[in-house]
Amino acid sequence: MRLISRTGAIAIAGAASLALVMTGCAASGAGSGNEKITLTVTTFGTMGLDDLYAQYEKANPNITIKATNIDTGGNALTDWKTKQAAGNGLPDVQAVEEGWLGQVMGVSDSFTDLSSYGANDIKDRWVDWKLGQATDPNGRIIGYGTDIGPEGLCYNSALFAAAGLPSDRDGVATLFGGKNATWDDFFSVGEQYHAATGKAFYDQSGFVWNAMVNQQKEGYYTKGGKLNVDGNSDLQSLWGKLANGAAAGLSSNQNQWDWGGGKAFTDGSFAVFVCPGWMLGVVKGQVEAAGGDATTGWDFADVFPGGAANWGGSFLTVPTTSKHPKEAAALAAWLTDAQQEVAAFQAAGTFPSVIAAQSDPGVTGESDLTKFFNNAPVGQILASRAENVVAQFKGPDDSVIQEQVFGPSIKELDSGTNGDTAWNDAIALLNQLVVNK
Repeated sequence: MRLISRTGAIAIAGAASLALVMTGCAASGAGSGNEKITLTVTTFGTMGLDDLYAQYEKANPNITIKATNIDTGGNALTDWKTKQAAGNGLPDVQAVEEGWLGQVMGVSDSFTDLSSYGANDIKDRWVDWKLGQATDPNGRIIGYGTDIGPEGLCYNSALFAAAGLPSDRDGVATLFGGKNATWDDFFSVGEQYHAATGKAFYDQSGFVWNAMVNQQKEGYYTKGGKLNVDGNSDLQSLWGKLANGAAAGLSSNQNQWDWGGGKAFTDGSFAVFVCPGWMLGVVKGQVEAAGGDATTGWDFADVFPGGAANWGGSFLTVPTTSKHPKEAAALAAWLTDAQQEVAAFQAAGTFPSVIAAQSDPGVTGESDLTKFFNNAPVGQILASRAENVVAQFKGPDDSVIQEQVFGPSIKELDSGTNGDTAWNDAIALLNQLVVNK
């Protein structure tokens, strides 16, 4: 999920324009002759694609792109489901979030098999597990990967220093356990911070829980597609740690995706924030919305409790209702080529799923994000955090379980409800909304 509008210009627009001409991807599916074509695109949150459409139109003068961006992934899911059920209104290019990929795969035959438009010729551009996520059980490639969401820790160095904790990136990584960082380490550091300051450590328990679940080999569903929540001792153990953290005052009990216009990021309400790559743009945008800047103290460390974790990442698909599937597939292929993924990263911090883009200087070098996060080598850290990430199977109701089953119970935890009671309440919701729906 992504929330805020994209901020900042794309620093490498010129390089991307050059790639447009050199790669030939843009023109490969463009309308022929003088035929005028309008392609509709629906995205969500902060994907970093906004400035790319004009480049594509310039190189393909017979194509006009009409883009719609929906504020959050959850609202985009509702929009897609409504139009999918109605059988009309879907765009030529539809962005799909990883969290609802399971629902998409349930109706994968309503998406164009991109193999018919050259997907097999470019399939090696992506990390293999990303391509695998977008391949349906019949071997049809229905989506081109945009970003992936390897996670590191955002932290406020000024608040850490005031609490007597290490504040430099290496020191913070060591503080949390380095390569062997655990959730026990995370909550232990939180208790130290709380003891020194009397303040909360993280913004709310929901994002922490999401990270915990995502780094399991199997999350809310088994690899075979069976529900994996009720009676799952691993998840219950993690829930216990989360409950203890909330009871110890480590959660600021913020509302998810609502930080008071960014004020909570600037007034010391919390000191740590779980950050997949795309969340870096969210942090920057929230701080700036509240009148802050790089001096507010936010930094980004190459460490994450429990090991490698991936949160989010998207795909560009072409619904079969498109009247211009060839042209739509060509646009989706161009938007997910290496230079365009570099440009999207520069704009929004969305870490590329394309292998060549991950080591591009536009990702590993300086950007507006590196400057904001105390000159942190953001791209290099995300590349490090992406090592050993394995895609988790997402079932058809994965997003429902995350948001509607555990969402209310997480709010209960942060409001003082006993962990066992909150877990039982979640299971009751699971039975109501998923098992017996």
